[in-house]
This record gives sequence, structure tokens and C-alpha cells, in this order.
Amino acid sequence: MITPDGVELAVQVHGPEDAPPILFLHEFGGDHRSWVPQVAHFADRYRCVTYDARGYPPSAVPTDPAAYSQDHAVADAVAVLDGLGIERAVVVGNSMGGFATLHLGLRHPGRCVALVVAGCGYGAPPEQTEAFRADALALADAYLRDGSAAVAADYGNRASRQPLRRRDPAAHDEHLRILAEHDPTGAALTMRGVQAARPSIYTLRDQLATMTVPTLLVVGDTDRDALDANLMLAATLPDAGLAVLPRTGHLTNLELPEVFNRLVADVLPSA
Repeated sequence: MITPDGVELAVQVHGPEDAPPILFLHEFGGDHRSWVPQVAHFADRYRCVTYDARGYPPSAVPTDPAAYSQDHAVADAVAVLDGLGIERAVVVGNSMGGFATLHLGLRHPGRCVALVVAGCGYGAPPEQTEAFRADALALADAYLRDGSAAVAADYGNRASRQPLRRRDPAAHDEHLRILAEHDPTGAALTMRGVQAARPSIYTLRDQLATMTVPTLLVVGDTDRDALDANLMLAATLPDAGLAVLPRTGHLTNLELPEVFNRLVADVLPSA
């Protein structure tokens, strides 16, 4: 799949071609493999589409910093839909992918049947913005200085990712392995251009208040940095529900996959 600005994206499609489509957008710390529990559950009845974001091999890794932004992330999701001939889909995203999913609903509501926005909001509250951006830029520097394996050992063991380790050590080990495989240039430029530079969703409240795409917000109750933002989103979006999962952190779809799948199923059209 080639985006309008010439970036090749690796796209994976599972399920019947004529089935209702679900588009999955992964988080910064993952890639298309982050959605294995969901694809395994839904692919017998739905057309499940995953892809690796730009900067995440086997997708291309542009070296131009200007190739990475929230705008590009949204445009890439649209390019995947267009490339597969999909007019409308249920869109499911976590964290970085959750932000892209929310922005997709804002900018292209006609392409979205419904949204599932998980783990969205870290760094968004105004009092957290500067600290979040400083941390993102420091992580970008660490990728280029120390390499992906070293960053994975830090980033993958942060507090919001510990609930996965406690619930499923093998899944957490896999998460760390995927993190350690990140291309350091792609990860650094994603941190700088997407994570650190994206607009705070608090500055978008007027636009969010007019977005009528049905939206399910999902957040773990120990994902402290995302909880307040999700409460704001639930109060602002005209057609939104909020699911707070108990004893769960930032990786809700991996920590409680059966619960997450049931929540997603509630917003899916009949297959």
C-alpha cells in the first residue's frame, strides 16, 4: 500500500473479503502484532485490517522528519481504507492509534461506522503537556543514542505497562520483544513528529462536541495519565460510552482480551 506522499505501508488483511471491515491502529510500543487477540477472535466473521505505521518495518521508514505527524497518521489510515476499497469501517485504536482513531472520526466521519478509542489521553491535560513532550523528546534521543533494546527495557516496564506483566508474563515478554525490534530512526521520528507534536485533545473540545460518530472509550483504571482525559472525552463527545476496566493499565486489549473483544463486538454491525 502506497500513501499519497509515497510511503509504503505493510498491510495485513484477515477474514472474508465481503464481511464488514474493522480497521485496527496500533500503539507506539507495538505494531500490527499488538492486535493478534482481536484478529483471532473476529476474523471468522469480519474483515480485519491491520497495518504497521510508517516508521515501523516492514512499512517504510522515511528519514525526513516532516514525514511524521498526526496529520500523516490520519492520512495513512484513509490511504489503507482507500487502497482496499473500503468506504466505511469500524476503527479501533490504542494509545497512539487511539489518538489517530479519534482524529480520523473528527476529520473523516463519513469513513467511520463507529470508533473504539482505547488508552487515549496520556499527556493531553494542560498541566501534563510540557512534561509529556519533554519525555517524548528524551525518548527520541535515547532511541538514536542507545538503540531500541535499551529503550524497550525502560519504556516497556513503565508503570502503565506493568499490569500486563502481572496478568500475563508471556504476553509482556512478547510486548518487550516487539518494542526491542523497533527501527530506532522510525521510533525517534515518530516520537518527535507524532507523539510530542500532536495537539492536545483539550484544545479540540469544540470540534469534539460536534463529532457524531458513535464512540466507545476504553481505559484501564490504573492508567492514571489517561483517566481524566477519558472523562473529559466522555462528557464532550455527543455519542460516547466509557468503559473503565478494573486493575488494568495501558494495554487493555492485551491485558483483558476477552473483555476488550466483547466491548468491540457491541459496536460492530451484524456479520
